[in-house]
Amino acid sequence: MTDDKNEARAFRDPARLVAGAVSGLVAALAALAASELVATAVRPQAGPVIAVGGAAIDRTPAPVKDWAIRNFGTNDKLLLQAGILVVLALFAIVLGIVALRFRRTGAAGVLAFGVIGATAALGRPDSDGLLDALPSQAGALVGAVLLYVLAGRPASGTAAPAEAVDGWDRRGFVIVASGVVAASVGAGVLARFLNGSRGRDAVASRNRLALPAPASSAPPVPRGAQARVPGVSPFFTPNTSFYRVDTALVVPKIDAASWRLRIHGQGVRRPLTLTFDDLVRRAPVERDITLTCVSNEVGGPYVGTARWIGVRLAELLDECGVVPPSRGGPADQLVARSVDGMTLGSPVEDVMDGRDALLAFGMNGEPLPFEHGFPVRMIVPGLYGFVSACKWIEEIELTTFDSYDPYWVERGWARRAPVKTQSRIDTPKPFARPGAGTVMVAGVAWAQHRGIDKVEVRVDDGPWRTADLAAEDSRDTWRQWSLPWEATKGGHTLTVRATDRTGRVQTEERARTVPDGASGWHSVVVTVD
Repeated sequence: MTDDKNEARAFRDPARLVAGAVSGLVAALAALAASELVATAVRPQAGPVIAVGGAAIDRTPAPVKDWAIRNFGTNDKLLLQAGILVVLALFAIVLGIVALRFRRTGAAGVLAFGVIGATAALGRPDSDGLLDALPSQAGALVGAVLLYVLAGRPASGTAAPAEAVDGWDRRGFVIVASGVVAASVGAGVLARFLNGSRGRDAVASRNRLALPAPASSAPPVPRGAQARVPGVSPFFTPNTSFYRVDTALVVPKIDAASWRLRIHGQGVRRPLTLTFDDLVRRAPVERDITLTCVSNEVGGPYVGTARWIGVRLAELLDECGVVPPSRGGPADQLVARSVDGMTLGSPVEDVMDGRDALLAFGMNGEPLPFEHGFPVRMIVPGLYGFVSACKWIEEIELTTFDSYDPYWVERGWARRAPVKTQSRIDTPKPFARPGAGTVMVAGVAWAQHRGIDKVEVRVDDGPWRTADLAAEDSRDTWRQWSLPWEATKGGHTLTVRATDRTGRVQTEERARTVPDGASGWHSVVVTVD
């Protein structure tokens, strides 16, 4: 009866309520630290935060996911993980307070979170099986036990009156909680160190890699391909600035020595498994190719050009006996699978129609950065990345569009997605205040595998004026353009449109990115002083 009274009084004692909240947070910290430490023995992706985050990404509606990419860019994953931790902290506080009176209920709540984490880990496309549930379960058990102990911390026989109130040993609570926090921080640091050591072989393999000399080099970039206008994007996008849009909360780090690529499926008469050395010993080619993300809004930043080195995918498929559908082949879809379970589907016809579809291992003169797919990624000029640009690729399966829906198709995106003809004003920037007189309007336009034939600019509702095109590197790269404008004082709207080499004019019709890419004309508003 006395214990029940003490527990009831705890809900009326602000100090005990704070202690309960702290108990929940300390238990949650210990649970996370323990789970991350166990995950080092299983695999980092099995940790609860990563597993739950991945499950959240998988179940997020396409428009919401697109909104996150549009507004937060590559920081969307960091914000997601921060959001998970905030929600976890709030629930931990609630469970800690509940445990003041209902210790078993509070501990059971922690165990329930372990079930959620384990279920998320087992449901991931790259799950290795039941072991993936172990980190969440171990962490939840640690957290549940600690919450049960902390919430019921009794007064010791030697506690001073100021330290023991209603059977609660404040000094003992502080000592235990502090010790748990210190141990949790230590476990977390150790987990980070062990996870880092797991990736050291991958880092070493990348550092050792010397890119082979290409059997077919990219032609020198023509003089004049870079518009001499301040503010225009560089023709080649530096690796550190190249956009990254994917679902990987943890960037895979794969040792090139252990990497394998398997090619199999319908119409594959001679299945093939390649090591990294097998791939680089073939006749690599070097090509300049512009990539575009389907999440790129009109005028958006998710487009970039790099000089890639790799092996032509069509040659490997030929070696495997694959025949494109136009010549009677049974497979019309090539499904690329990543080590993290991502699947992307590309039309076999496009991959084998003569364009430079590559299995790339070099980017701008260096091995692929880990963030961009080391050791090997796939590139198909003229297709949006979500149907072609598989990073960390490990498997290629030949199948049909009717029999298999890849990751993004299951979530409402198109099965086929050629890059739309687009253009962008890089300078002047929106809401700029240039001075009256000659102002250079300039930017980039792209229509990969078709090429850009013309760019036009309109001021307000005036006539379209043809811009000066920079020299073309290839039809697979973007093309820069510029136009001198005699600016007059006041507010003005500048609009751009492009025409590709097929004669198709960039449409004015506005469309969002879902399901097959944004469309419309890019405009900027400026005020001339």
